[in-house]
Amino acid sequence: MIHSKLIYIFWKLCHYYKISQIFYFFMRKIFLILPVLAFIILLMNGLYGHSLFTSPYDQDINKYSIYVHFQDEWDSSPSNVLFEITNIWSNSNSNNQVYSTDFSNVSNFDNYNSNNLQFQDNRGYVELKHQFSDCNSSWKPMSYRYVIDSVRNQIELIQGKELHSDTYVSIFPNIKFSDSTESNFYAQFIPICTDKKITSYEYSISIDDDNSWFDVYFVNSKKQFDNYIISQNFDFYVDNGCFGKNYQSFSGTCTNIDKESGLLIIIPDNLNRSLIKIEVNLHEKL
Repeated sequence: MIHSKLIYIFWKLCHYYKISQIFYFFMRKIFLILPVLAFIILLMNGLYGHSLFTSPYDQDINKYSIYVHFQDEWDSSPSNVLFEITNIWSNSNSNNQVYSTDFSNVSNFDNYNSNNLQFQDNRGYVELKHQFSDCNSSWKPMSYRYVIDSVRNQIELIQGKELHSDTYVSIFPNIKFSDSTESNFYAQFIPICTDKKITSYEYSISIDDDNSWFDVYFVNSKKQFDNYIISQNFDFYVDNGCFGKNYQSFSGTCTNIDKESGLLIIIPDNLNRSLIKIEVNLHEKL
């Protein structure tokens, strides 16, 4: 009897060991399997000819950058800030035929707007952004790019580097900055894209300076930016997820916002690096 039980236990252990080995083998090979699978899908899609140059993605992507250079009146001078913005939205007039280039790469274009010298609290700064910042120049990924990006996103999900299953929507962890000090501030307004009167957006922001932070507010129009510049008093959406204070990384969702809404981002005038990058991701909820 005891002998039979020992045999049974030994058999179960062997069976469990084999399953563990198979699982371990599969996890080691998954990073090889996924690219091969992407190639097969790409090859099959290529057989349909024109389908290769259409997009399976449901929403439009609007990508642009805003470059800010602080003049001597700022404590942050001569620092520069680069806002890298991705706005994904539901365009009812979208064409499934896509551009052949990603308009976030402006290296082949000379049609930047001219430099604009502007002021906040009598402190001058130069702002430069290219004309693709409007919502009329969105793009969609071609099928082959979508497949490759999707595979990369799945790998990053497994590795824990990505938090959202949508290939082009980035979500960041909420990381507070605990050592904020009194300072003057710089404000930037980032508008949304939508053709609806009322919509909802999820968004994420991060700053790559470990010694700085940002405040972010969803506001109903650029008028609130103007109000902040004049008096530092402004209205914003107060629902949970519509604002964050003293963060280095933040994600939220704001519902029932107006068509002219956008993000008001406020950063302290304490930058000491030559270039600070702030990544801003906006995604209109389906």
